[in-house]
Amino acid sequence: MGPATTFQIGERVVYPNQGVGTIENVSTRTFGPKTERFYLLKLASNSLTVMVPFSHVADIGLRKVTRTSEIQKMLDFLSSGKCRACTDWKNRFKENSEKMRVGALLDIAEVMKGLLQQQKGKPLSFREKKMLDRARHMLLTEVSSARGVSTGEAIDILDRALGKANLALPEPL
Repeated sequence: MGPATTFQIGERVVYPNQGVGTIENVSTRTFGPKTERFYLLKLASNSLTVMVPFSHVADIGLRKVTRTSEIQKMLDFLSSGKCRACTDWKNRFKENSEKMRVGALLDIAEVMKGLLQQQKGKPLSFREKKMLDRARHMLLTEVSSARGVSTGEAIDILDRALGKANLALPEPL
């Protein structure tokens, strides 16, 4: 159990594909001869409580909320970063799904910006629209949490960054 995967009760963490949550508690469950420790994580967006076994923290990609300096790098990417354009729908969807699963902030920003650029050329499929919506949600909750601002302010921050690339934050689905 490395220090990177140790969270304190009350700490805010990012659960890939779900958004920001708070570690509410740590519990222990016994399954036959095996005892497993869990984080009880309450998701901010829907107040669901998720049990994350300590042994799965790395697989799931649970991580601390990004520091402000990293948020700035992500905003700079939205303003002026280049997205690799993958024209084949299946390959693009597969690549983007993997980025969303891993849940690194810059990867999520790349998914969102890439899909927004794609959308300018032709309408996105339903699955890509859902992915764009999830990327939007992930970035909003993290900016809001890392900077200690309201969702409305986070929307403005992301919209300003995207505006520099002639893109706009999509409306929620």
